[in-house]
Amino acid sequence: MSQPPGQLTFVGPRRARPARHLADLSMADRRAAVTELGEKAFRADQLSRHYFERLTTDVGAMTDLPAAAREKLATLLPDLLTPVKEQTTDRGTTRKTLWRLFDGALVESVLMRYPDRVTMCVSSQAGCGMNCPFCATGQAGLTRNMSTAEIVEQVVAGARALAAGEVPGGPGRVSNVVFMGMGEPLANYKQVIGAVRRLVEPAPDGLGISARGVTVSTVGLVPAIGKLADEGLPVTLALSLHAPDDELRDTLVPINTRWKVAEVLDAAWAYAARTKRRVSIEYALIKDINDQEWRADLLGKLIKNKLVHVNLIPLNPTPGSKWTASRPEDERAFVRRLEFHGVPVTVRDTRGREIDGACGQLAAAE
Repeated sequence: MSQPPGQLTFVGPRRARPARHLADLSMADRRAAVTELGEKAFRADQLSRHYFERLTTDVGAMTDLPAAAREKLATLLPDLLTPVKEQTTDRGTTRKTLWRLFDGALVESVLMRYPDRVTMCVSSQAGCGMNCPFCATGQAGLTRNMSTAEIVEQVVAGARALAAGEVPGGPGRVSNVVFMGMGEPLANYKQVIGAVRRLVEPAPDGLGISARGVTVSTVGLVPAIGKLADEGLPVTLALSLHAPDDELRDTLVPINTRWKVAEVLDAAWAYAARTKRRVSIEYALIKDINDQEWRADLLGKLIKNKLVHVNLIPLNPTPGSKWTASRPEDERAFVRRLEFHGVPVTVRDTRGREIDGACGQLAAAE
């Protein structure tokens, strides 16, 4: 259900929770859960190794587990995501998957294989309550938060496809995860942090992806940015800014009516100082809306000499949107003005646009 313009939704409707899964739990909690099932605690380590290293949930194939124990332990590996539709582009190296969750909610993830890395773009909520008017997900409203395991399962599914050689380029592994799919990650803080820990912890606790390969995106939930800085997780913070002035950002990113540009940037600089990680400023270039050279100058003055990088995103088309991407000459002028201020800037590759899998396009439509 779409939201009235400018309305923010931080808490979705109360709904039934998905079944408890191994990936929801720390290793200590997994051992406790296995003990509750009447098995020895070390079975949790074995089960975890099958899931996070061998990428399997088929207990029948887990021959190191006693046959009598497999059925009980299978309760910790419930099916959480059901594939509904898969679309590919870039000769099969970009794959968007539509998933149905246990309660019928729909989410999407995107796998992007490059010559030097594989990036998974994952969803953290079904829908989104931040209501940014140029984003297809934001227009859908918030259905519910996803569980830690539902988030992790998107990455594990991608890892399985790579390990099986289903993605052109031969067997591979996921090297990067970006929380830039559906949802505002920091509005589902506890579950997202749990997922990040499962992703970066070495096997058998987790997938063993480098924390430096994980990016958590936010429209600017200032208190949560502060909490993230205290987690001891050196992940990259990506701030979806989209306008350097409060007047325009109030419209483009409605959370700005609560925390203004100066507050959000102060939180980002504090994050960079604490983690020593460069902050990524995400900026969707929208024709005649936020792509003026004076706005590039204002942005440059606000962020120069900071531990920062600007990621310019040519606006991706979404159904019914009145907005479109900037003219190429305006995009080039914007880049030049930022470079004049000494700000590192790149224009993002619009991978997945043909299958509505690029930034701002995820709408989970069947």
